[in-house]
Amino acid sequence: MAVRSRWSRNRSLVGAAVAALAFGGSIVATVGVADAAGAAGSTRQVALGGTTQLGGLPNGPEGLAFPEFVGGDSDPGAQPSQARITNRSYSKRGAKGAAASSAATSKSNPDVRLGFDGIDHRDQRLANGGNQFSLEPPDQGLCAGNGRVVEAVNDALRVYDTSGAAVTGVTDLNTFLGYPAAVNRTTGARGPFVTDPSCLYDGATQRWFLTVLTLDVNPASGAFLGTNHIDVAVSAGSDPAGSWRIYRVPVQDNGTQGTPDHHCTGGFCLGDYPHIGADANGFYVTTNEYEFFGDAFIGAQLYAFSKQALASGAASVGVTQVDTSTADNGNPGFTIWPAVSSPNQFSTDAGGTEYLLSSNAAEEANGNGQSSQLLVWALTNTSSLSGTPALGLSHVTLPVNPYAVPPKATQKAGPTPQRECLNIDACATQVLLGAPDPFAPEPISRLDSNDTRMQQVTWANGKLWGALDTALQVDGSNRAGIEYFVVKPTTATGALSAKLSLSGYLGLTGSDLTYPAIGVTPSGRGVMAFTLTGDDRFPSAGYASLDGLTGAGAVHVAAAGLGPQDGFTGYSGQTDEVPPRPRWGDYGATAVDGTTIWVASEYIAQTCTLSQYLTAPIGSCGGTRTALANWGTRITALGLK
Repeated sequence: MAVRSRWSRNRSLVGAAVAALAFGGSIVATVGVADAAGAAGSTRQVALGGTTQLGGLPNGPEGLAFPEFVGGDSDPGAQPSQARITNRSYSKRGAKGAAASSAATSKSNPDVRLGFDGIDHRDQRLANGGNQFSLEPPDQGLCAGNGRVVEAVNDALRVYDTSGAAVTGVTDLNTFLGYPAAVNRTTGARGPFVTDPSCLYDGATQRWFLTVLTLDVNPASGAFLGTNHIDVAVSAGSDPAGSWRIYRVPVQDNGTQGTPDHHCTGGFCLGDYPHIGADANGFYVTTNEYEFFGDAFIGAQLYAFSKQALASGAASVGVTQVDTSTADNGNPGFTIWPAVSSPNQFSTDAGGTEYLLSSNAAEEANGNGQSSQLLVWALTNTSSLSGTPALGLSHVTLPVNPYAVPPKATQKAGPTPQRECLNIDACATQVLLGAPDPFAPEPISRLDSNDTRMQQVTWANGKLWGALDTALQVDGSNRAGIEYFVVKPTTATGALSAKLSLSGYLGLTGSDLTYPAIGVTPSGRGVMAFTLTGDDRFPSAGYASLDGLTGAGAVHVAAAGLGPQDGFTGYSGQTDEVPPRPRWGDYGATAVDGTTIWVASEYIAQTCTLSQYLTAPIGSCGGTRTALANWGTRITALGLK
């Protein structure tokens, strides 16, 4: 979830891969949530909420335009309780990771077919005439197919062709979804808080799917009302530059608008961190449900739709919700990530099966920050989604090599003009804060390296592929690294069983690898994308090949970072957080299109001096950034057979 508020409590070169570790083991089966009739969850109808089309509006003016954040000192009408959204930085850090060694570096990128810069902070902040807030991080979504590539970030999206040329302008998500602007710079009116975008192209239906979490606000003050919903946008045809249809699924789970009542403190639950998957029959969204105005985690929620109903633009569609709050032997499921299918590869066992993966080290799963277990989930009888849903949910627990919450990532020192301005009383007063920074001198901060939650999951070549962030002892130094998994599940007998066919670690001396995302071709060859940063490296877009038999290959840099992160979340003077939490991530993405795997990662694509930063228009640095943030995204096409 994007940070836009001083008050928010948000969720929180190259080296050869560390040796792949083959790992099999016993399987402990646990039956998931089911009602008396044997069907998981409850079903309700959601009406078509309107139509839309991308159409980028002219950029707004340069410079700061208060308020720049939702809430905080720049927003006198806000109250601290408005943004009580769980802070993932509360995850227990400090555990030493498993030992892993780094191999030799490589400077070649033999598989790169195309690379180009995607949406950056400047693009999204100036979109819709500048009626946007400054925010971090981008929360990158990516989908590709039918000659098009779509990127979605907080809070904008754009369509490209496969040469990297823009097909549409940058469209802000509020406008795309039919909402008022995030903030009207003329009247001060506020639109809904839109965050956590994800997208998917489904070749079977030739439709594009995009989801976000939307939090309703008081248009006068920006105060959160408590109601929130997952917006599901589905293209009306095969071209994402054409029209889309929108369905809005309430997820406050307080017994209103057809939702179940989960009795969240303050009367509202929050459907945080939505992510998507699909099989032959269904389209799936999972969320992490927290109390909106409290501190408790409730459990992962799963929402299942008929894919055909969404693709047809039906006047209303059924959505079946499954609550996993006690599904793991009484413990809640956490970040249960549904698999996206490699083109036209689906499991037809048990009436159609959608597979999912999750981990259990997080406090939300009643963990202690480290674990040696991987949870494999199966949603069965998905063919019933076309009629009367009668789904079954089960999971098995596999032993894996240990993972633990990673330390924060380092970045090479370099020009950080916003930080330098904050550390000069006159500059902080005249340009950024209206007063000296009480926390000066501000240091160059370490980047958020996620926790141990599962990242993008893919079903390909009869296997399930996933990865997560973990602490690793790389040549004696505790760093942020990656553990990846290749699982062979089956529901052919009607019951779920699974075997871990391969797992391994990925780490690099003096560096940190964060926010992995795996894409795999139908033949079983894959790519894992991530951010690569470190003591002598600016935040860069990296990737490694991944094979189901031999594991990860050499790690490459798709685009080298040009400077350090210099965003507002990294400085206590702009967030009141001590120490600050420089937001990064919260996820990358991959998308498979034939033998091409498109990968997307956050990186820093610019650098400038304080003098350049202070040259009018202030903070622009020659049109490469804004005054408050300088994150960028990189889209790369990698060729595999």
